[in-house]
Amino acid sequence: MSNTCTFGEAMVYNLAQTVVDGTVVFHGYGSPLVQLALHLAKHTHAPNLVFVAGATYGLNPTPPFLTPTSNDWALDRGAECALDIEELFDLAASGRLDRMFLSGLQIDPWGNANVTRLGAEALKLKLPGGGGGCNLSCDVGHLTLWTTAHRAAVGKDGSRQFRLVERCDFVTNLGHRSVDGRTRQDLRHRGGGPDWLLTELGLFDFDAEGHLRLCGLYPDVTPDDVAQNTGFALRLADEVRTLPLPDAHSVAFLRKLDPLNVHVKELRASERQRHFVIGPA
Repeated sequence: MSNTCTFGEAMVYNLAQTVVDGTVVFHGYGSPLVQLALHLAKHTHAPNLVFVAGATYGLNPTPPFLTPTSNDWALDRGAECALDIEELFDLAASGRLDRMFLSGLQIDPWGNANVTRLGAEALKLKLPGGGGGCNLSCDVGHLTLWTTAHRAAVGKDGSRQFRLVERCDFVTNLGHRSVDGRTRQDLRHRGGGPDWLLTELGLFDFDAEGHLRLCGLYPDVTPDDVAQNTGFALRLADEVRTLPLPDAHSVAFLRKLDPLNVHVKELRASERQRHFVIGPA
């Protein structure tokens, strides 16, 4: 077995750690990292996890491998049954969907996410849209947010292109406070909102105000790296720990399930060069 893991495998492992055994989780259909994370969670620390898979809505599928497109029915192979889309939304609205994974081209300090448009006044770029994330972010018990683009790239005009922004141009998926400052309790939403944000730099939780705070770092990242790539003042948890890495058994499982390295497509070229030394299985 390997004594190293790639950054992608480390991120999958830490996404999996946000999943609690015995819960019902939906992973959407846009991220191979999240798909792998749920399979890994069920294979390791969460054997009683029930997960609803991507576009197929199959329950607990056992695909032979991760396919290049998440809309491939091979990903539904071995599923115990499948929901239709109305049943998925009913599951959330009735309080029986415990966790969902969401991302965005912009994420603000309260965990609001934008997948609708760039440009608050004039439209600069039309994004794919929420695909139900608006409703589900209000109803699902807990949310795990993630992004692989925390590092603020430099745009054509020389400005930094922050993924973590002070204010979203449009709020598609609700975090802990709306743009007018109202809380989820004020709005009487059932769901508890996001409790984690994992990026390629580190892990955030949310303080008592519902504001992001850095609580974990990958071994090759410093708090200053995070601060320089975050578009708002960085808050730190009392303890900022080094994030755990997968053991050799988990790495072997991921490599068997994703022999085509589909998950790597979600990572920038620079992130694909990162590797870490790991312990034995």
